[in-house]
Amino acid sequence: MIETCPRKRMLLGISLLGALTILVLIAESHWTDRTNHKKQNFVVEHNATCFEKEPFEIVKECEPCTAFEIASKTSGVCIHTHYKEVLKCKSGDTVTRSCDRVAYLEEKAFWRFEGFMFVFSVVSTVSVFARRNVLTKRMMHRVQKQLANSV
Repeated sequence: MIETCPRKRMLLGISLLGALTILVLIAESHWTDRTNHKKQNFVVEHNATCFEKEPFEIVKECEPCTAFEIASKTSGVCIHTHYKEVLKCKSGDTVTRSCDRVAYLEEKAFWRFEGFMFVFSVVSTVSVFARRNVLTKRMMHRVQKQLANSV
């Protein structure tokens, strides 16, 4: 059925699908921004909550806990999410708290996925071209056979 579709209709359909995709992405980002405003409560070492009341700076970005910290449960912040970050409050207190994501690990996973999808698309494209060539050769062979039989 798609083979009989004119080029203008095909381009129109692809354009409409692209516009619909962009519209869905905009709506989704609008809805998720509103639902993610809830405050996340993370476990904090030694119940220090100075970062809630005063300005702080992040000394160490969110990073995975070591296997020893998780297994030994010496650091309470590593038990729940297996990630931790170190903060320094304006008063001078250094606090370790649990966090939910490690940015560089998320980015690494994203690029690994993108690479896999790129390789998969290249393999798919090559297989489509190879299949098209095989079918074209078969068709040409069949036409030549019919022409030879009719003469």
